[in-house]
Amino acid sequence: MPELNNKQVLVLGLGQRGQAACRLLVQAGARVLALDAADTPALRQRAVELIGLGARVELGCSQAPADHFDLAVLSPGVAPANPLVQELQRGGVPVMGELELGFQCARCLTLAIAGTNGKATTARMIAAMLAREHRRALICGHQARPVCEAVQESKDLDYLVLVANAFQLETADNFHPSVAVLTNLAADHLDRFASFDAYCQAVARIFARQQPFDWAIVQSEALATLSKLGLAPRGKVVTFSADDPEADLILERGLLLSRVPGWEGPLLDMDTCALRGPHHAENFMAALAVGRALRLPLDSGLAALRELAPAPHCGEVVAERRGVQFINDSKATNPHAMQGAVRGIPPAPGGLPNVWLIAGGRDKGLDFHGVAPLISRRAKGAFLLGEAREQIRAAWGLFTPCMLVNSLPEAVAEAAKRAVPGDVVLLAPACSSRDQFRDYPHRGDGFRAAVKGICEGDNANAAP
Repeated sequence: MPELNNKQVLVLGLGQRGQAACRLLVQAGARVLALDAADTPALRQRAVELIGLGARVELGCSQAPADHFDLAVLSPGVAPANPLVQELQRGGVPVMGELELGFQCARCLTLAIAGTNGKATTARMIAAMLAREHRRALICGHQARPVCEAVQESKDLDYLVLVANAFQLETADNFHPSVAVLTNLAADHLDRFASFDAYCQAVARIFARQQPFDWAIVQSEALATLSKLGLAPRGKVVTFSADDPEADLILERGLLLSRVPGWEGPLLDMDTCALRGPHHAENFMAALAVGRALRLPLDSGLAALRELAPAPHCGEVVAERRGVQFINDSKATNPHAMQGAVRGIPPAPGGLPNVWLIAGGRDKGLDFHGVAPLISRRAKGAFLLGEAREQIRAAWGLFTPCMLVNSLPEAVAEAAKRAVPGDVVLLAPACSSRDQFRDYPHRGDGFRAAVKGICEGDNANAAP
């Protein structure tokens, strides 16, 4: 744990993770100044709480005061390229992220999961396997509890299971998980990173401090990308893939198979699980490899995985109406995730398309053309909304009928009109939600409400 008592620490960004960092620092005896460039009623309320704990807070501030600082801690939303951060670094102030601070203060072993998609699901799988063996674990990190908030509990835990995104990892210089998982790499967040290579370099920091005795569980295609960039892990590597037959763990005709020496043979039949599709097969493989690294009993781990249900907004079946399923995958915020959602839906008999896709939102600098061939094979049509709708229509218009809509309820209503028994209405936006919604759960809740309204309308019309 770093020595923080009586240190002068600057915290940049007062989101949930910035607040957690402030509380941890104050508890450790640091003298904390927290800055946020915004000044909103919600931030003022947070400021009152932090001031009550002993921190200083300045809102609507984009310049660092002239004080001397021993350390600066960044919320994930504050990029290292921020001029204020650059100014601090030029002045010799050490800079770290909230994930790094929490990791350095934690008092138990750390498992970490990174990657473009599947991080949270894989973390849930690992936590379920650990719980079945009565190991005490807590999921923290991206879209979960802030790591700094869990530090006090960590002394009573066996493991912290950390979900780490690229924003958190790019400020994690000494982050060293005993077991690190990389689920996959695909273009994402190119509105923040200068290139795909730069994004991959940030994600690869999950392995940067690992030693040969640590474990690196890596999708084989992602490993190939890292190897080309000279960023291959140094730990004990286990690869997995739903598409690469040369990986250590593979998917073959619905079975997960291991070729790891001493662990050869079939592991899991996907038909026995609630989670389906090649993307979830890879999540299962990663979790099972972590279980192997931690010497968890295989039978116990398999039982935990078979019981795991889809998380909200992640392949969640909202309703079935007149033989049509409505599936909420609002968490599919990039084309790679959308592709996994579509591939996870069984096609109609004869391999015919049966998906009515609802997509669109705020673009993150991503390319939509690469998924167009899949759209042509699997989608009957696409309903496009939000800021990126014209861009997506330009990419997909030659492959499937694309209809522009103004709202999510309109998209759901129009898809419901066209769908026939055996079809699936799928919300998998391939975009950020931040143009029309607060976040992806807010968007998913909107989808649920729209589907519920249609179903309730059916009941009202059927009433005598």
